[in-house]
Amino acid sequence: MVPLSRAHLIPVASQRGKPTARKMPKYRQPRSLRRSRARHTRVRWGTLTGAGTSTDSGIPDFRGPNGLWTKNPSASAMFDIETYVNDPEVRLRAWEGRRQHPAWTAEPNAGHIALTELQRAGRLGAIITQNIDGLHQRSGSRDVVEVHGSIWEIECLSCGDRTPTQVTLQRDEPDPRCLLCGGILKTATISFGQSLVPEVLNAAIDAARTADLLVAIGTTLAVLPAAGLAEMSRHLAIINAAPTQYDEQADVVVREPIGEVLPAVAAALAG
Repeated sequence: MVPLSRAHLIPVASQRGKPTARKMPKYRQPRSLRRSRARHTRVRWGTLTGAGTSTDSGIPDFRGPNGLWTKNPSASAMFDIETYVNDPEVRLRAWEGRRQHPAWTAEPNAGHIALTELQRAGRLGAIITQNIDGLHQRSGSRDVVEVHGSIWEIECLSCGDRTPTQVTLQRDEPDPRCLLCGGILKTATISFGQSLVPEVLNAAIDAARTADLLVAIGTTLAVLPAAGLAEMSRHLAIINAAPTQYDEQADVVVREPIGEVLPAVAAALAG
């Protein structure tokens, strides 16, 4: 693994000219994305999805009004690798959270399913996701690039051994250790202070650069690598409930619910 830095995320030259954001009125179909379709009749999308994509499946986001960190700011300690390793109490809280995580029973929502339909229609390439819940794959999507890893595997921080998360949870230990070396275990996800897997980062960069249109869905675009991927896209559309720092340079900005917008777009473009 290598530390993530801006050197990995050098923006390509913009092809948008002077960008402007378009805010959506109420709609029956997403009018601004229909305009994008008219400009790019054979456009092949790429997507960057964030926590807002999974909220309709019952998985809370982090920074929204009902977000995990909004309701419980101290929960962010569980996502810091140094704190996790050095504080047994934080690990106990993290393992309890894993046992109760809604991902185990969550089902793909209309947004996930719409993206799968767009892939099957040949309109959508790789799905870059910041999410760790595996719902894109469960909806039938392929070419999913999980930049922050997956909650469905456990990794030893010492020897790197991996096992399915459910196997480890079945041990019913408050702070289970690696059966091979006794090392600290953690979900195979990227915490603050950890490095991204180079192969995964490179796949995300390639997908963002080669897509005719990168659609950022349910993400605040507030942290790397998401911000850098948005910068290097040829054309950018944003579907998010709250404003992002990239709204002014996006070709299209949509504020309507993801579960309504994506099925409408899939119906319009998959035909």
